[in-house]
Amino acid sequence: METAELLKKVRKIEIKTKKLSQNIFSGQYHSVFKGQGIAFSEVREYQIGDDVRMIDWNVTARFNHPFVKVFEEERELTLVLLIDVSGSQSFGTKAQFKRDLIAEVSAILSFSALQNNDKIGAILFSNDVELYIPPKKGRTHILHIIRELLTYEPREKTTNLSKALKFAFNTIKKKAILFIISDFLDSNFEDALKIVAKKHDTIAIQVFDRREEEILPVGLLYLQDSETGVTYWYDSSDTQTLKNYKIWWHSKQIQLKELLSKYKVDHIQIQTGESYIEPLVEFFRSRGKRL
Repeated sequence: METAELLKKVRKIEIKTKKLSQNIFSGQYHSVFKGQGIAFSEVREYQIGDDVRMIDWNVTARFNHPFVKVFEEERELTLVLLIDVSGSQSFGTKAQFKRDLIAEVSAILSFSALQNNDKIGAILFSNDVELYIPPKKGRTHILHIIRELLTYEPREKTTNLSKALKFAFNTIKKKAILFIISDFLDSNFEDALKIVAKKHDTIAIQVFDRREEEILPVGLLYLQDSETGVTYWYDSSDTQTLKNYKIWWHSKQIQLKELLSKYKVDHIQIQTGESYIEPLVEFFRSRGKRL
């Protein structure tokens, strides 16, 4: 991608997602993700209606009229995006690839965190951890993450979510908000998810394309696995073949939902070519009701 084209694309994503985060998600993000407690902020003169238990007697005695202590929420949090950049993210049949959708959603979450003065970090993974961007604050840092998501070429094509989760567990020392953004077309990551979900506030965003869910009966197809490179013929006109695929996909979704529910990991589903606003709004709404 040429530099001018990249800058234009990054700017377009920034304008779109920053506006959404300011108008829709910033307040919800703040109310859903809480700090670790409250901390002393300042003292001010007593006003009618203040809790007398908050009177600072030392300051009151010094100035000979009442002052109260003011506390505020310890707001600073860390948002970490655990992002799948394996070969299957370069798939999309409706308006955009999965990786482009992931970039937009990552930007939305990042700008929402920025509005609340939180740190943002990212871990890009495939079969291995490809890139780690340590948590920092600021618009420039977010734009750096977006650029990496748009241009990074992974060394590996396959997926190892377990390894990525273990890396996050070992690298992010303090409790963080961890968004796993992936199509979850992987297996054997239950043990890693279990330990990560105990340490961090973990949310799974499943990104998929409609054609992964349902294959149309269009005849004989020559397909290539985007992660392994294996090619094969697929007869989509065969009723039993289509039925078997639907059964496989449906069972995978049930297994994933049960696994995430088991470890109290919130689950958000978004798909290419469709609005991601409503699924995110619904997540914040339902989570807010549980607080």
